[in-house]
Amino acid sequence: MNLNSIDNVYFIGIGGIGMSALARYFKANNKRVAGYDKTPSDVTRALEALGIDVHFNDSIANVDGAFLNYDTTLVVYTPAIPKDNMELVYFKNEKSFTVLKRSEVLGLVTKNTFCLAVAGTHGKTTTTSILAHLLYECNVPLTGFLGGISENYNSNYISKGVEVSVVEADEFDRSFLTLSPDIACITSMDADHLDIYGEAKALEDSFVEFSKKIKDNGILFVKNGLPIQGITYGIEDDSDYTAQNIKIENGAYVFDVKTPTTVIKDIQFDLPGRHNLSNALIALAMAVEYGCPDQQLAKALALYKGVKRRFTYQIKTDNLVFVDDYAHHPEEINAVYQAVCEMYAGKKVLAVFQPHLFSRTRDFVDEFAKSLSQFDEVLLLDIYPARELPIEGVTSKWLLGKIKNENKELVSKSDLISKILASDADVIITMGAGDIGVEVESIKIALDGR
Repeated sequence: MNLNSIDNVYFIGIGGIGMSALARYFKANNKRVAGYDKTPSDVTRALEALGIDVHFNDSIANVDGAFLNYDTTLVVYTPAIPKDNMELVYFKNEKSFTVLKRSEVLGLVTKNTFCLAVAGTHGKTTTTSILAHLLYECNVPLTGFLGGISENYNSNYISKGVEVSVVEADEFDRSFLTLSPDIACITSMDADHLDIYGEAKALEDSFVEFSKKIKDNGILFVKNGLPIQGITYGIEDDSDYTAQNIKIENGAYVFDVKTPTTVIKDIQFDLPGRHNLSNALIALAMAVEYGCPDQQLAKALALYKGVKRRFTYQIKTDNLVFVDDYAHHPEEINAVYQAVCEMYAGKKVLAVFQPHLFSRTRDFVDEFAKSLSQFDEVLLLDIYPARELPIEGVTSKWLLGKIKNENKELVSKSDLISKILASDADVIITMGAGDIGVEVESIKIALDGR
């Protein structure tokens, strides 16, 4: 379809992080934009501040009449929306409307741009955010669609032009297969989304299929060790792009990057954890291959501040550290643990975790238990269901029983702050992809008051 012929764009699930970035894009391109979401949030309030109408009661009666003209309206929905959503049912049944998934629209938006795409089961959001920041600082005419709120720009949408696009290539429900990137990377292929794929092999096959979507003469980067051919990158190894001579100075990484043709020395990067160092490396490599100058990239990377809820410091003093993170997969929890151990060796660490999805908890319960057992103390919240109905026997109590750590407890949200205040931990970590993020500000205030 021709997006230029569209006057109105209506979003069902507009508060989703990927959906809201697209809403911002269409608003910036002078389209009339509105949408529905289940609950108000910081994201929806930010959209409303831009003049985008958002409502929270699922009823076609709440949709402005201008959006009911099928000739000039595009309807965008997220797969996270239930199939029986009344607005979605209405637009799909009215055959004259063009109704597309978010990923399909992203494919259309980026089709005629030079597209840089970041794929992988972990690291997508941070890598995409770093890459967009690097290109922005190098004056590349880009539009960046991020899966999180960049601390540098306080937004999930970055715009300096329309010739280049930077996007997350999301493997959930095979969304990334709508893209045709010029430069892409695959950061990881760990089993996840088995409620969609059924088995790990099917997930791996989808990444192979994505690798074939790269345009002719395009470039694919892969994390060293993955079973896909491409330019390799890694930490202190024999990859085509590799981080070397890594030091920690004043709480930041300082390192060199060996490229196929040169060595970029003494690069500074402030985010903790080897996983974040890997994210920075591949973002830098993609920007180098695009054509950005080495020293300008090094200067830009030193200015990068991070993504909200990706190892975000809420409190950072000599006596107490409070970090919030989106980690919701065992490998992501392991990455958080590695970062904490590297930065705060010998300190007592309390982990607060809210499992996300009954199916993910069921599929990786032993891996979750092993990851969480590494921390000194564990507080476990009930499973956040998101789009799922309960699965018999799959509970946080079941997961708690598998954690090999005596200092563990199942807690309710109402008791969470008192339990945290009762701990003598030096470092407190909250983790999860559910609504645990809503509790962070209250926890911070309570800890500040202690």
